[in-house]
Amino acid sequence: MPHDDHQIPPTDRTLRVKALESLLVEKGLVDPAALDVLIDTYEHKIGPRNGARVVARAWVDAAYKERLLRDATAAIAELGYGGSQGEDMVVVENTPEIHNLVVCTLCSCYPWPVLGLPPVWYKSAPYRSRAVIDPRGVLREFGLELADDVEVRVWDSTAEVRYLVLPERPAGSERLNEEQLAAVITRDSMIGVAKVKLP
Repeated sequence: MPHDDHQIPPTDRTLRVKALESLLVEKGLVDPAALDVLIDTYEHKIGPRNGARVVARAWVDAAYKERLLRDATAAIAELGYGGSQGEDMVVVENTPEIHNLVVCTLCSCYPWPVLGLPPVWYKSAPYRSRAVIDPRGVLREFGLELADDVEVRVWDSTAEVRYLVLPERPAGSERLNEEQLAAVITRDSMIGVAKVKLP
């Protein structure tokens, strides 16, 4: 078998995950087949890809966007997404005048069916407290500088209501189809700490 001199070595994190997985399997604490199903579920059935498909549909279908903003739970279910942690969804739209930011100040309430697992920073005490007190400062730390005349609205997710940001469609994306649009939409843009940018 030829040796690939250009192979990228695994990162430390990848090596640690593999070591932990091997240890859990070896100790009989985890079934490898069950682990494969779990990974496949988070990669293909729930997660940010789902939310990106919702956003992309709203960008290309005005009637869907209207339904999404009126009754997000039902509109998201139209695309086959829903379930635990996504029963009562509200979608808030970013515009040139309004930028929305989602936080859960009490714990880490998060719309799993459309965004997957919450990022570590979303659950951190500094984000949870500062997003409400100094949202512009938090956004700057994420690399997002907003003009002074843009109103920032902070939405506090709870066990009863989960929020999803409908980001602004980036200029120049008119040539992209729905699938191509979904590929550029990020989890962070659907939380509100980033804008969607074209590659």
